[in-house]
Amino acid sequence: WANCGPVGKGLCNSGCWVPPQPVEATDDAFWDQFWADTATSVQDVFALVPAAEIRAVREESPSNLATLCYKAVEKLVQGAESGCHSEKEKQIVLNCSRLLTRVLPYIFEDPDWRGFFWSTVPGAGRGGGEDDDENARPLAESLLLAIADLLFCPDFTVQSHRRSTVDSAEDVHSLDSCEYIWEAGVGFAHSPQPNYVHDMNRMELLKLLLTCFSEAMYLPPAPDSGSTNPWVQFFCSTENRHALPLFTSLLNTVCAYDPVGYGIPYNHLLFSDYREPLVEEAAQVLIVTLDHDSATSASPTVDGTTTGTAMDDADPPAPENLFVNYLSRIHREEDFQFILKGIARLLSNPLLQTYLPNSTKKIQFHQELLVLFWKLCDFNKRGDPPMPRAAARVGLMHIGVFILLLLSGERNFGVRLNKPYSVRVPMDIPVFTGTHADLLIVVFHKIITSGHQRLQPLFDCLLTIVVNVSPYLKSLSMVAANKLLHLLEAFSTTWFLFSAAQNHHLVFFLLEVFNNIIQYQFDGNSNLVYAIIRKRSVFHQLANLPTDPPAIHKALQRRRRTPEPLSRTGSQEGASMEGSRPAAPAEPGTLKTSLVATPGIDKLTEKSQVSEDGTLRSLEPASQQSSADGSPAVEEPSQVWREQRRPSNSSASGQWSPTSEWVLSWKSKLPLQTIMRLLQVLVPQVEKICIDKGLTDESEILRFLQHGTLVGLLPVPHPILIRKYQANSGTAMWFRTYMWGVIYLRNVDPPVWYDTDVKLFEIQRV
Repeated sequence: WANCGPVGKGLCNSGCWVPPQPVEATDDAFWDQFWADTATSVQDVFALVPAAEIRAVREESPSNLATLCYKAVEKLVQGAESGCHSEKEKQIVLNCSRLLTRVLPYIFEDPDWRGFFWSTVPGAGRGGGEDDDENARPLAESLLLAIADLLFCPDFTVQSHRRSTVDSAEDVHSLDSCEYIWEAGVGFAHSPQPNYVHDMNRMELLKLLLTCFSEAMYLPPAPDSGSTNPWVQFFCSTENRHALPLFTSLLNTVCAYDPVGYGIPYNHLLFSDYREPLVEEAAQVLIVTLDHDSATSASPTVDGTTTGTAMDDADPPAPENLFVNYLSRIHREEDFQFILKGIARLLSNPLLQTYLPNSTKKIQFHQELLVLFWKLCDFNKRGDPPMPRAAARVGLMHIGVFILLLLSGERNFGVRLNKPYSVRVPMDIPVFTGTHADLLIVVFHKIITSGHQRLQPLFDCLLTIVVNVSPYLKSLSMVAANKLLHLLEAFSTTWFLFSAAQNHHLVFFLLEVFNNIIQYQFDGNSNLVYAIIRKRSVFHQLANLPTDPPAIHKALQRRRRTPEPLSRTGSQEGASMEGSRPAAPAEPGTLKTSLVATPGIDKLTEKSQVSEDGTLRSLEPASQQSSADGSPAVEEPSQVWREQRRPSNSSASGQWSPTSEWVLSWKSKLPLQTIMRLLQVLVPQVEKICIDKGLTDESEILRFLQHGTLVGLLPVPHPILIRKYQANSGTAMWFRTYMWGVIYLRNVDPPVWYDTDVKLFEIQRV
């Protein structure tokens, strides 16, 4: 064994890296060869310590694996205590970090080993003395505190404040890490000089920290368990004296990063960007530390109401997770501007268009950024964040929709959608001139008509977003108006309405959109009014929907002969934006991770009614709220695209089937009164003016509608109903699964978790 130092010098002839016979923890000569002999890279460690060998040691020589982990943690603790002044100490710390990064996933994948790091080690008491074993720290706590200390170690991970080499080294125990924050930004004005070595050392330690947190990957998804990650829980507690400076260091490092730099074309091909790997690692650690189920800790207000303002008058109880607490309490305008400008700059980076192809560096960690943006929106109610744009991938689509659903509950968001849309990002959507609201509707129409089965659970979320913002939309373009009518036309076909137990909810959502705009934004929405008049037959067909069994059977038979109603034909698609192209399919052999089911809209939202003073009042779930027609509103869909099996509507085979009673139960509640009254008043007027003046040009009809009025002719305006996002365990679990899936796939050099027995999601090969 003296000649085969397992990591530093290569494998021994037998192919083992730890002997089968037990080795005493006091045998420093043996254990030191793992980290003390030579410098290795993390890639070397992964190559020299194969997965099969780690598992073999775990099964056949468990005491040696336990000692290896303990000794490696001990070396990290010693390095943190001493301050890593010598190069040898620094090298030992890095080698131990790499070895633990390699071994930890194989500890986590075995249920019998999972509690090992939370056991105590003799002589490792909180007081540091051998007589202090009763208060001994678990190995995990010692490891996490050592990592935290090492992330603020002068001349190792941060710039020393010594004026000269003659000055004594800073005492790590009295060091105020708030003076050593890595980057200027939130809570810190000074921007330290860039240092490649410090960035690399930080990255190694953050990778180990992320690996510690990854125990969550090896537990199956359980949305109702409310379990917390003990590693994250301890690291983000008051036990970690570096919690605040580390939070701000991670946040500022991400938000201050500018991949374009001075804008020199092809600069990323001429110079290596050592900052980006650190920024990626910082973003991943940050979103994992913010993985907190706020649904389990939310406290309702005394009277059960919620205000419509961006900031509550009284702060809720602070969460125990300090990182969540810090994020929720950011309130200075300049801090918000720094964070939002940074996130917006990085999110828009993949969308940048230049005259020289591939001349601008494109970042790859936009998924992590969207999760971070979600956390900011979810935990901090003081800001008024901008609308993000999401790329066309299923996971990203879900995150983008969740973010928009959360924002749509705020009145200011709906109002700001009226701003003109002038940023011309090439997208595979029709060319239009209009507002951000038009963009929202056109993109949603594209998603719904794309035909992707995995996007269908999002349809009720998409339409809920449009419902929430509809009372504030001042002027829809003709393109957007036609898209909404096309969706109604598709969802109103009899076979679609009768083919699943909850498809009719989509029609209710769209009718609610039209009612809101007609009642509250009639002036300025002549395009939508004109589109409604043109497609008036759709509303008449809904009003006269057949309910007798033969008609229902005939409609379902027609389903087999007709194409899908959501094809893009007949939607007046028009030419796509210049430079756009459809999303390319994934390369064969690409790995992807599974996602848990999307929570239903009833779990995602709670109903709130807008009061006259603009505040939102929560509605009791049991109370029967009235629709625009004064009839009880239809119950919320729990999952639009899952056929519910109800005994009264079941066939002999147990499959759900529509009945006359079922159709009548919701047909009578269709909120058609406002639209029918509009048609009753305007259609004769439009027909008369067309005959009298011989009009054939729609611009003349639009001009007439622009000057029309329905004051006093419509039913009394209904209260505005907002379905406001509410924190829930289902969404928390969805984000946890998505987040760890992204981290699993992004960490390929080295492949930290590849080929380990993860339980949180499934690994699929395209």
